Amino acid sequence: MENYAPNPSAVPQFVSRKSSRFLIAAAVVAVAAIPAGALLAQAQAPYTIVETGQGFGRLQQAVDAIGEGSGSIAIAPGMHRECAVQTGGNISYLAAQPGQTVFDSVTCEGKAALVLRGRSAKVSGIVFQNMAVSDGNGAGIRLETGNLTVAQSWFKDSQQGILTADDARSVMIIDKSTFTRLGTCEYSGGCAHSIYAGEIGQVRVTRSRFEEGRGGHYLKSRSGRIDVASSSFDDTGGRETNYMIDLPDGATGQITNNWFVQGESKENYSAFISVAPEDRANSSDGLLIAGNDARIAPGVDRSTIFVADWSGDRLAVDDNRLGRGLSRYERR
Repeated sequence: MENYAPNPSAVPQFVSRKSSRFLIAAAVVAVAAIPAGALLAQAQAPYTIVETGQGFGRLQQAVDAIGEGSGSIAIAPGMHRECAVQTGGNISYLAAQPGQTVFDSVTCEGKAALVLRGRSAKVSGIVFQNMAVSDGNGAGIRLETGNLTVAQSWFKDSQQGILTADDARSVMIIDKSTFTRLGTCEYSGGCAHSIYAGEIGQVRVTRSRFEEGRGGHYLKSRSGRIDVASSSFDDTGGRETNYMIDLPDGATGQITNNWFVQGESKENYSAFISVAPEDRANSSDGLLIAGNDARIAPGVDRSTIFVADWSGDRLAVDDNRLGRGLSRYERR
């Protein structure tokens, strides 16, 4: 697996470091809910329910066996051309050897490798790659209802990494995960992105890496609450990408202590972060964007804006370290 987060020495020092530490601690607590022993399990079958030891040859069989209950599925190392739909319950999907369990090329319902509409799901240590479907929204994970926690996972070479439906009760937490060569604007239905969160309750991303986008935005969220801390957005190898963080309907929360580099190949290079460019459905009052390090890649000669704001609300955009060619803020 690749390095998930920027070098700590590259993360700028800022007074809001305390709040970023709180976000990370909250993410760790959420991930700690995954049984530690399951992460080390050596499953005899490809898919084993940790609590009972029952093994299955197909992932869907294991999911159906848990049903409306709660359980953890240890997934054996290797290449898995499997997908599953979770329609109820609380299920953890755990790589027996983190980074060695790979879901490749197979989607359910023309959507994703994991289609989730239960009460909650946790995903740890899994690689999702080569997901593509006819409408351009092929993803590693499609969250339709419930809560989702993702840890130490890698989404790569697909149309999207994670895509959600609209569920105001849902909370999505992502920690120590990597998103590589994702996104596309080649389909008539619009662009796909590394992460696209619909109108859900909250999105929290910590200690994660976004890189080499292939279209769309790196992180697009319509959630009313956004928290992004101690993560990196490396666009130097991107192709025809757009914003690094797009909050199309506005949001409260914070974007703190992250590292951004904008590359040369852009469909839109007019800003790094956009706030309410489509609608003002959510208040953005008090949104904190601080302690970040943002730069234009070496050899790229342009001027652009760090935060472009259509919301008309009072944003706190302070103490960010900006490189050459970058202006702090623009009201649009």
